[in-house]
Amino acid sequence: MSIGAVLAQLRPDFPDVTISKIRFLEAEGLVRPARTASGYRQFSVADVERLRFVLSAQRDRYLPLKVIREQLDTVPEDSTSLSRMDLLSQTGFSAEQLSQLERDGLLRPGPAGRFTAEDITALRTIRTMTGLGVEREHLRAVRAAADHEVVLLKSFSDPETVRELADLFTSLHTLLVRAGLRQS
Repeated sequence: MSIGAVLAQLRPDFPDVTISKIRFLEAEGLVRPARTASGYRQFSVADVERLRFVLSAQRDRYLPLKVIREQLDTVPEDSTSLSRMDLLSQTGFSAEQLSQLERDGLLRPGPAGRFTAEDITALRTIRTMTGLGVEREHLRAVRAAADHEVVLLKSFSDPETVRELADLFTSLHTLLVRAGLRQS
């Protein structure tokens, strides 16, 4: 996602965060977003979760960046595996709300019923969207569109190509939505 999208994800929990702050944390080596061919930052879900960790550590524990960097360096980035209880406590959703999102196909636990940092981000995104008036049936339509893209992407066998195409689908979707809104 773009730096603006990251800012939108972080603002509900960190109202003082700015694009300059995100760039500063990148310059300090606390987050390493990928770059497009034209040089634009492309943040992953893991990057957003790292930023959440950094901003929380600064705000809640008053830790200096050096200590935060050391803590981040001791934890493998892909090791996030959360239980249902962990997910509930980190997102503030009730067990019934979580179950409803699973029934709607908006949350899908992985092997052994475990969740990831991406699930936390998805839940926070859903909370923001519903807070802005988006209804459950609209969220299910987003899920259906994503499922269609997944079917198409599964037709490619090279994992690197699939990852690249997934990013391109996301970028194209964003551009098409913005173009549609400009026209209306």
